[in-house]
Amino acid sequence: GVTELPNARVWGAVKSQEILANPDSAQTMADLLHFAEEIESEAVDPEALWTLADHHSYELDLTYSGNAGNGFFNALFRRRGSERLMARAPGEKTTLSAKPWTSYASNPLQVKAARSLMPQLRKLLNEKLPDYMVPSAFVMLDVLPLTPNGKVDKRALPAPDQSRPDLEEDYVAPRNPVEEVLANIWAEVLRLERVGAHDDFFDLGGHSLLATQVVSRVRESLQVELPLRALFESPTLSSLAEVIARGRLERDGLLSPPILPVPRRGELPLSFAQQRLWFLDQLQPDNPFYNISRGLRLRGALDVNALEQALNEIVRRHEVLRTTFATVDDHPVQVIAPSLRVDLPVTDLSSLSESQREAEVWRLVRQDTQQPINLAHGPIMRVALLRLSADDHVLLLSIHHIASDGWSTVIFIRELGILYEAFRKGQPSPLPDLPIQYADYAVWQRHWLQGEVLEKQLSYWREQLHGVPPVLELRTDHPRPENQSYRGAIHSLNLPHNLVDSLRTFSQQEGVTLFMTLLAVYQVLLWRHSGQSDFIVGTDVANRNRVETEDLIGFFVNVLPLRANLTSNPTFQELLASVRETALGAYTHQDMPLDKLVEELQPERSMSHNPLVQVLFVLQNTPRETLEVPGLTMTRFGVVDTAKFDLAMFLNESEEGIRLILQYNPDLFDETTIQRMTSHYEVLLRSVIAKQDAHLTALMEVLAESDRQKRLLDEKEFEEASLRKLKGLKRKTTAKS
Repeated sequence: GVTELPNARVWGAVKSQEILANPDSAQTMADLLHFAEEIESEAVDPEALWTLADHHSYELDLTYSGNAGNGFFNALFRRRGSERLMARAPGEKTTLSAKPWTSYASNPLQVKAARSLMPQLRKLLNEKLPDYMVPSAFVMLDVLPLTPNGKVDKRALPAPDQSRPDLEEDYVAPRNPVEEVLANIWAEVLRLERVGAHDDFFDLGGHSLLATQVVSRVRESLQVELPLRALFESPTLSSLAEVIARGRLERDGLLSPPILPVPRRGELPLSFAQQRLWFLDQLQPDNPFYNISRGLRLRGALDVNALEQALNEIVRRHEVLRTTFATVDDHPVQVIAPSLRVDLPVTDLSSLSESQREAEVWRLVRQDTQQPINLAHGPIMRVALLRLSADDHVLLLSIHHIASDGWSTVIFIRELGILYEAFRKGQPSPLPDLPIQYADYAVWQRHWLQGEVLEKQLSYWREQLHGVPPVLELRTDHPRPENQSYRGAIHSLNLPHNLVDSLRTFSQQEGVTLFMTLLAVYQVLLWRHSGQSDFIVGTDVANRNRVETEDLIGFFVNVLPLRANLTSNPTFQELLASVRETALGAYTHQDMPLDKLVEELQPERSMSHNPLVQVLFVLQNTPRETLEVPGLTMTRFGVVDTAKFDLAMFLNESEEGIRLILQYNPDLFDETTIQRMTSHYEVLLRSVIAKQDAHLTALMEVLAESDRQKRLLDEKEFEEASLRKLKGLKRKTTAKS
């Protein structure tokens, strides 16, 4: 049987209504119709299943799924004449009554007015009433429902939307583990479905009585004594998370000094992360493994001169893009050019046919991705522009990882849009100068991470990683090469929206973040495909936990080695509790660079694999970079042909759900193995929600049964394909005779 199939007969209408319910969707009617047509192709028509079942002599039972209101149904195939296992239930679904027109259309102006009015109303009431008398939610109606006697019909009043009150601030997902835990606490106390990073506790309906509940839950979940006044002095989620993070650091003696500018006299050291990439470049010169390459498709009237001017201003603002790396007394140092001119070469492809243009674009993108960047001579950044037509261009952008990371790319694209628009209008740069540069951070890191601070960090990580095997030996399809090839490929899977919603609810009930739940399931998957019960999984942290670094381009991202220990065959709930403690402890000690940790711990080294961390897990909920320029639209694309880890799972979170991308090295794994892994991961996600108290061995039985069912289905499909082929050959033979 198959559960939760999207119903093609209603899928377009269901998804369109979801868009209309979102005031920020900003869809035109034409966009909506086009979207509905496209989305219906992803769904299944029940009639097609009836035809399929009849063709293969099966009976088919259809029922609405638990999410029937969202257009899903279940299908059970059984051999003709066998006992029915579930009622054929579509007729049992209650017919829905007609709804007002507002349920089928959007009214964005009303929503925007509510966002502006509600905070003002709350502020006014806060000034006039005690906080416990201020309503926790407001609902804006066109008219009040009345009884026949002309009184307000209280039973007809709609219940407040518990997803999130209308606020002036747009929703921004929590961006780190502390914010995620705190968001879950607020959602529980305020009885909301979700809370954003910039949401204000009191704007969400909080008051002093609820604040005391927050304090007690913070004490229990994060082991921090939070004074009640802290919530009043730092009422937004992000600001309170900073207070909590600072409290944890002070408790552990890890509070760091501010980053200050340093004189540019003398030698400037590399950061620990930069030094590792420099060292790898020395071992394998002229390699493209650590290029961060992007193709940006720009549609609309493009001012090439303004674009080139904007690129030069970004290079002027960020020293790291003017930096090369020299060797002095066998040590690498940063060499910062006082100025650097960026030329934007233009390649005109407009004379080619459309198919030739697209093929040439992809060829040039691949060529750019594979072109090495010389760290000693520079430049560290490379740009080029492809002209496809008067209003269609592709900007090729490559920066070495030693000077950039994912967060930096978002900064680069944002600044590019702001500067391009200003220069196009003949205006000066509106961006303020940066208070510090990346070299200042590198000097600060070297000075701070030594002595007692270094020893405290090392003490934690030594204890965490003591006795863990240095390599996770996944069952590979091919022997591990003597030297890492860094070849890469990806396999992707979209996790259904209803599954993601169930995982969010499950995580909140268990007092963990969605990241922790998804990581725990990944650990179970790795246990299944390696046979090891004690290993390390790496996870990225932006390492931008200081205000000074938030707007800097540079290589800040750090990898935290999280230990997974499944030796006692725990229940999934027990594993989840362990993952929670491990993640929170690692986050508190995230300032220890992985490269420095490897240097201090001296694990087994080999050119065939990374030290300590061979597999990665990343949940990405940061906004995608977009170019906000009137008259221009941007789409991003690129080629993924490198892999820095044996296996890396990236989960891209958005309003639509989660897209799973499993990046792997084809020198180790066949695509069929990776497909099986992603299938296993989805099966495990569904299983842990229903069987959170099951031991891990019981979850393995679920996987075994899933594999058996798939094997039977594959065998049946093979038999049917072979039969069709034989019938075709028979028809050809008959025709010839």
